[in-house]
Amino acid sequence: MEHLAILPIIIPLLSGILMLLPPVCRDNARQRMLSLAALGLMLLVALRLLVQAGSGEIQLYVLGDWQPPFGIVLVADRLSTLMLLLTAVLGFGAMLYACGGDDKRGMYFHPLFMFQMMGINGAFLTGDIFNLFVFFEVLLISSYALLIHAGGKQKTRASVHYVVLNLVGSSIFLFALGILYGTLGTLNIADMSRTVATLGPEEQAIATTGALMLLVVFGLKSAMLPLQFWLPRTYSSASAPVAALFAVLTKVGIYSILRVFTVVFGEDAGGLAQIAQPWLWPIAILTLIVASLGVLAASSMRQLIAQLVILSIGTLLAGVAMSRVEATSALLYYLVHSTLVCGGLFLLADLIHQQRGKAEDRFVIARRMCQPVPLGIAFFIGALAIAGLPPFSGFVGKALVLKAAELNAEAAWVYPTLLIGGLAALIALSRAGTTLFWNVSREQDVCEPPARIKLVAVYLLLASSPLLVIFGGPMTEFTDQAALQLHGMSSDLGPLLPFIPGGDS
Repeated sequence: MEHLAILPIIIPLLSGILMLLPPVCRDNARQRMLSLAALGLMLLVALRLLVQAGSGEIQLYVLGDWQPPFGIVLVADRLSTLMLLLTAVLGFGAMLYACGGDDKRGMYFHPLFMFQMMGINGAFLTGDIFNLFVFFEVLLISSYALLIHAGGKQKTRASVHYVVLNLVGSSIFLFALGILYGTLGTLNIADMSRTVATLGPEEQAIATTGALMLLVVFGLKSAMLPLQFWLPRTYSSASAPVAALFAVLTKVGIYSILRVFTVVFGEDAGGLAQIAQPWLWPIAILTLIVASLGVLAASSMRQLIAQLVILSIGTLLAGVAMSRVEATSALLYYLVHSTLVCGGLFLLADLIHQQRGKAEDRFVIARRMCQPVPLGIAFFIGALAIAGLPPFSGFVGKALVLKAAELNAEAAWVYPTLLIGGLAALIALSRAGTTLFWNVSREQDVCEPPARIKLVAVYLLLASSPLLVIFGGPMTEFTDQAALQLHGMSSDLGPLLPFIPGGDS
């Protein structure tokens, strides 16, 4: 069990390499079996790590026995293991859907998918900001290729914008790392948290520049305003399993903001304490407002879901801006809910697209789908969940976020924008459901039902919403403990001590 923390990186890495070698690379059936086996194993490892972290234990994996802050360290705490499990469930559902035939539409889908999983898992596990940059690049390079999987003019155009923006973001990231290393002398997250409070006024001004540059980079990854314009076109043009997996990419940005600006630039950062909060509040509110307008203006199912992803980012940013244990716990619950439900809706949108002929998933009159009942039930569950209506997890998640807002200026901003965003989502989804399932032409139904495994994948991800309600007690208890640990308030184990030279483990 000593090497358990590195397995979420090693398993997809070795699987991806194996898929590039003969005879596996020449046999699609073998690639499917290997992908599902690797993702199933990652799911088990993530679950084991989650159970281990739930006891309060933080597992550190020091590569090459080079001790931090100089060596590479992986950290499996409550927050990172929760994100690992979330990624494993989402990845397994997306791969199930791809095995219904989507993986045959382009080359190297399976190894690219594995490398993407490796990059995401590494970003969640790393305890060093430079290695966060490295894993960002791994997942971005894979996403560039996955985005144009199966080809097409629309995908190529969207990929160019996506690549250019992320290259700019990577350049800013490197500049920020150089500035912070020059002032703090370290890029180990826990060691930075110890050093940042000792900076003098001049060094604080320089470190502020680096910190805000990081906020820009993470904001680009998470698609917060005004850096959200790339997401609707990118996500709506990607193939269904890729778009479903991309639902967690924006959460990598949210995770990075939460980790860095809570641990490093949190309450104990001296003159740099809570440096991001004055920026996050207006950004969160404006993101919610703009996303609400985007939801109402969406002309197709995939565009609507992409806008709903941005709406969820605004909600999560509001939780980060509150910078309290209760708010962090609420946003973690909402993060899990929104990622899985949006992933399932992207898959559902593709099934609708395939069964409506030339109308595809646009909100126009078209022929009746050949599977209106199972798709309609899935749409009903997903729509109620993502709009935040009872009895599904969206209602619980939003209620927790609203409860976390104190009865002062926070509540005055969060309550109306969050509730108006939910109303906009409900109106847009009602219009979408009415058009897609009821407003049909007399054209004869000539579509072929999709592979059954695709429906299984859709229901697997959407089933997470009622399950998050049924197991809401244990889930919120875990998110409470994860938030306590992140904010350094855990009574059973100080999460930062093992990182700091001379600290007690």
